[in-house]
Amino acid sequence: MSPAGCSHVNGYKVDNWKQNLRVIYQCFVWSGSAETRRRKAKSCICHMCGAHLNRLHSCLYCVFFGCFTKKHIHEHAKNKRHNLAIDLLYGGIYCFVCQDYIYDKDMEQIAKEEQRKIRSAVLIQVTYTCSRVNQTPCLRGLINLGNTCFMNCIVQALTHTPLLRDFFLSDRHKCEMQSNSCLVCEMSQLFQEFYSGHRSPHIPFRLLHLVWTHARHLAGYEQQDAHEFLIAALDVLHRHYDNGKKANNPNHCNCIIDQIFTGGLQSDVTCQVCHGVSTTIDPFWDISLDLPGSSTPFWPLSPGGDGSTVNGESHLSGSTTLTDCLRRFTRPEHLGSSAKIKCGGCHSYQESTKQLTMKKLPIVACFHLKRFEHSAKLRRKITTYVSFPLELDMTPFMASSKESRMNGQYQQTVDVLNNDNKYSLFAVVNHQGTLESGHYTSFIRQHKDQWFKCDDAIITKASIKDVLDSEGYLLFYHKQFLEYE
Repeated sequence: MSPAGCSHVNGYKVDNWKQNLRVIYQCFVWSGSAETRRRKAKSCICHMCGAHLNRLHSCLYCVFFGCFTKKHIHEHAKNKRHNLAIDLLYGGIYCFVCQDYIYDKDMEQIAKEEQRKIRSAVLIQVTYTCSRVNQTPCLRGLINLGNTCFMNCIVQALTHTPLLRDFFLSDRHKCEMQSNSCLVCEMSQLFQEFYSGHRSPHIPFRLLHLVWTHARHLAGYEQQDAHEFLIAALDVLHRHYDNGKKANNPNHCNCIIDQIFTGGLQSDVTCQVCHGVSTTIDPFWDISLDLPGSSTPFWPLSPGGDGSTVNGESHLSGSTTLTDCLRRFTRPEHLGSSAKIKCGGCHSYQESTKQLTMKKLPIVACFHLKRFEHSAKLRRKITTYVSFPLELDMTPFMASSKESRMNGQYQQTVDVLNNDNKYSLFAVVNHQGTLESGHYTSFIRQHKDQWFKCDDAIITKASIKDVLDSEGYLLFYHKQFLEYE
């Protein structure tokens, strides 16, 4: 699909298309009342195999329901040349020509309007417990197979990453390996399971087996690190798509992992004598941030001592914020006499300063708060509370903003029209306990203001306060200009 969007929707937008689309959303997608739920349960079956589940889609051109998993809706689209269908569980519009879920401003507006009508017309009080997990659409628990909470919380974050979800649900993974040994095939199957409509907790035994096969350092039933698993999973997925392509272009990969998670970190080393600058740019999948309380001295937390708010984070009571951690990460650092570098201008070894900034931001930014400290003398967990915002502006930490920075500070200007560097929080991974005995859980944002806590097989509703008050270990943010609900 081109950046301008799908051109095939124009053929659908004739006559009473808006009213027809509203009827589909009212009756078969956002079914809030008891009557519409009964109608959906009775009517929404695949017209070819009679199945209720298997990701049912409705044709937008005629009265036809078909399952996506068995490709019955694909057969209908091919035979009738009806190129658009709607996912009856999630409400997304799929184009069979583009072979992808598409975004159209007019259609999205209709979907939101009809969803609001349902929410305002029907007030349903639901207690979200494990026994009633079927009330949380597209959320599914994962069975703990023995200290596998580290894997389960990352799977929840990845399966709710919008572009990764759309990639795998669009069946765009074409495998040349044996499927029983391909981790990417298993991830694809995992997405199918999560969005199939089944509500019982999933047992990820095949995924665990393949993780042990491809990342042997994570094998066994000992407690593992969720951050380590995230990087290992991204690496395996990346290497699968990158295999055999590096010979053509060793510096560039355009696989789905790199499209979503890869950013560019700029390192500027400045000679203290001639002030010549040596710049390198390295790819990254995540940013690891030091915390107060570690053996590494933490940069003074200023500005903010006056109770000011930056990025929506309050500095009251001297609490540390995510912005503080990013300021420290991007401040100039004096390397000292013991780490002299050979300056290209002076042609001799000189003292220098080093500064890291963001040259290119990823679509999904993952921040790793370094809570586990391992050294020759010390092994411990750092429990310092770090407040983090729902909305994050990364502009102060860009390489392009460097000229406005003075000794790690940023004189922030307001640009309400520039959303390129703005992010929204969509997943948080937490660790409870100690280094020796702990447990991982995650918070997942389902819609803009709906959060759920995923504790292995148990899914419970959470408040925004629950999320923001949590300790935070891995924070996942999605670029706002690409985000859709």
